[in-house]
Amino acid sequence: MHADPTAETATPSSTADAVRRRLVRKGRWSVAEIAFWLVAAATLVFLPERHLILNEIAIIGLFALSLDLILGYAGIVSLGHAAFFGFGAYAAGILAKHGLADPLLGLAVASLATALLGFATSFLVLRGTDLTKLMVTLGVALLLGEIANQASWLTGGADGLQGISMGPVLGLFEFDIFGTTAYAYSLAVTFVLFVIARRIVVSPFGLSLRSIRDNPLRARAVGIPVNRRLVAVYTLAAAYAGVAGALLAQTTQFVSLDVLAFHRSADIMLVLVIGGAGYLYGGLLGAIGFKILQDILSAWTPQYWQFWIGLILVVLVLAGRERLTDRVKALWPRSRPSPDGKAQALPVTPAREV
Repeated sequence: MHADPTAETATPSSTADAVRRRLVRKGRWSVAEIAFWLVAAATLVFLPERHLILNEIAIIGLFALSLDLILGYAGIVSLGHAAFFGFGAYAAGILAKHGLADPLLGLAVASLATALLGFATSFLVLRGTDLTKLMVTLGVALLLGEIANQASWLTGGADGLQGISMGPVLGLFEFDIFGTTAYAYSLAVTFVLFVIARRIVVSPFGLSLRSIRDNPLRARAVGIPVNRRLVAVYTLAAAYAGVAGALLAQTTQFVSLDVLAFHRSADIMLVLVIGGAGYLYGGLLGAIGFKILQDILSAWTPQYWQFWIGLILVVLVLAGRERLTDRVKALWPRSRPSPDGKAQALPVTPAREV
């Protein structure tokens, strides 16, 4: 097989142009994506009796999206992602309890606080092997959980943080007992943050994260600042998880130690297993599937619903989740093939021209 002569003579500028064109194509919204969000918006009107569970789905979806940023795109495995979720929930809850009840202000403070926590812990998490990362992330979550339990004067301890009262969203929309305002608020925040994340993953920064995930040594060899990229995405993912936790605190107006529990991290990992990692919509689809399964199975068999969830997880692993979700992934720009049905190879720049 002979090499393509045009590829051998490609210049750095032609390679950059080809990459730019591909990123532009990936950045375009497909019909399936638009339909997905239109259906989500339609549920505000057509499913008024389900707004409470839909609010939970929106929050879990955002939480799963935050984990997908580090797991699916950067290859950072975490068993303690609930640390940021819970930290954001407590930050927003404590702020509201002490008189600063504006929801958007609470989101801003929670995202900033968890971003700082993520940045501070990233230097510990990114050292060592995957097993080390697992243990460090789990240790951070357990440490925060014990601090929250002991600092009952601030967090309420085992009794939970009570007395949270939220103001109206944008000064206009009061939270109601039916969850309509809460769901609309959570869905809007999730959509805005999803659009930002989507733009990031189809940018050169997102491409560099994938190269680091696939082969960090090669990424470092071609000049990608691996550690800085990983610290940046870990900090961003922490901020996203903090916003998800803040949404939970604001819409339920209660925070307990449960937000920092290990099962939170395990559940969100399960959500990504169901939906698939590495294409953003996996977290959202996984959240929908997980909550629907939980709702149905807990109504059918309240004592053993976790057994059935575990059985479904085993079936997914044995059957190969990738085979089950390939058709879904094909709907999104990340994996859509070229018009001729073949992958479009980028021009190769000779090493002497780099």
